[in-house]
Amino acid sequence: MNDKRLILVTGGAGFIGSSLVEALIEDPSHYVVIADNLKTGSKNKLPLAKHNNLKFIQCDVNDLDQITSVFHTFPFEYVFHYAALVGVQRTLQNPVMVLDDIKGIRNILNLSKNTGVKRVMYASSSEVYGEPVEFPQNEETTPLNSRLPYAIVKNVGEAFLKSYYQEFGLEYTIFRFFNTYGPKQSKDFVISKFINAAMKNEDITVYGDGSQTRTFCFVNNNVDACINAAFSDAYANETLNIGSDIETPILDLAQLIIRLTGSSSKIEHLPPLPEGDMTRRKPDITKMKALLNGSMISLEDGIQTILKDPSYILS
Repeated sequence: MNDKRLILVTGGAGFIGSSLVEALIEDPSHYVVIADNLKTGSKNKLPLAKHNNLKFIQCDVNDLDQITSVFHTFPFEYVFHYAALVGVQRTLQNPVMVLDDIKGIRNILNLSKNTGVKRVMYASSSEVYGEPVEFPQNEETTPLNSRLPYAIVKNVGEAFLKSYYQEFGLEYTIFRFFNTYGPKQSKDFVISKFINAAMKNEDITVYGDGSQTRTFCFVNNNVDACINAAFSDAYANETLNIGSDIETPILDLAQLIIRLTGSSSKIEHLPPLPEGDMTRRKPDITKMKALLNGSMISLEDGIQTILKDPSYILS
């Protein structure tokens, strides 16, 4: 492995993490180690490595002893810290478990600075913006004002990265993920949830009147931009919005999925969520677009790609 670039991906058995790993191991000069506790990830999402350059280790990054042994075994150059408790409902129902992720952030940064890691890439979230006060939401000018535990932890993580760079010179790149979708996404996220219901001709539930908007980024665009940023000096110690800038009302999304699946599903409106369901999302993705090798994949094309192999979301 001495001739390979050693990369750690925490949370690499999750949706975005496993998609990132799949792209990374296409390069035979990379050797990727996945660290995942499998609480929300799955080994079924792990890709096959045709270059014999992938290793999976089941461990919890929030447990210092477990993750320390990984760092002492492999001299990593780059770390993608994607491990986290995710999902709006899951994080609202488990606020203390969300706060535990602060331990993992500290563990990763302390071990990285002590073992010669060149840069840490951190999966933050659009949730740090809270209810937006400007459009599009810009990395440098839009206030970070969410009070939800999940968003607070992501904001704390960003502060840790900037502090460790200032004090120890450990480089970072922060990715603020907006809604990302694609193959392998678990069915408790909006697009996979809607497709799952539509394929069974079951009611699709929408909170409120469905006028709240989100932007939906196909996972290939997410991974493409993140990998190009991670290995470019131009994006060291930068924060990047990773998402789409096309707003789609949730009601329109449900109607689109019903049309594309030829479903007989009806749309059922539920009371609005008491918290966590922001009215709008629209990131400034100027930086991200400069990192893409191709164009943004449209929402309809992305959903069609999923529908070619829907087995992973049907139960």
